[in-house]
Amino acid sequence: MTVPARRAVVIGASAGALEALSVLLPALPATFPLPIFVVVHVPADKPSVLADIFSAKCRLRAIEAEDKEPVEPGVIYFAPPDYHMLLEDKLTIALSNEEAVLFSRPSIDVTLESAADVWGDGLIGIILTGANQDGARGLKAIAQAGGTTIVQNPDTAYARAMPEAATALCPGAQVMTLADMSAYLWSISE
Repeated sequence: MTVPARRAVVIGASAGALEALSVLLPALPATFPLPIFVVVHVPADKPSVLADIFSAKCRLRAIEAEDKEPVEPGVIYFAPPDYHMLLEDKLTIALSNEEAVLFSRPSIDVTLESAADVWGDGLIGIILTGANQDGARGLKAIAQAGGTTIVQNPDTAYARAMPEAATALCPGAQVMTLADMSAYLWSISE
């Protein structure tokens, strides 16, 4: 059996996200070849500073996604506050202000499900720390599309509800520490 080529990474996190992402994203090499889409539950009424924080910490370019923005390899796209981030195709991001999902907009599930439709078995889905079940359904969609599914070990998560919900709905997901995730992502960049 041949392993499908990896084409994109989608990461979802909530409570404890800044700390977890601060381990994972700065570890990536400047030559990382895939686009990375990050959805973090952020307050709708304030501007997000995530792109600025990670732009300073990472070797990759980190930006807040814009509607109809072209997807480029080696760029970290953060979902903006109060918008769902969807992938329309392999080339374009779409933002939506449709209803919140599990009280969240941006919703991790919405992004993961749209990415699974676009990239199928070429997608890597990662669920990190969080205090609700957002992301579990989206990770299952990635698994059903043949993609790679990874969940932060709940014992190492700031908030274990999100990784526990993801592994319950997607029992085939690989459970890893942040260090193991970094090593895995580094290995696919070579």
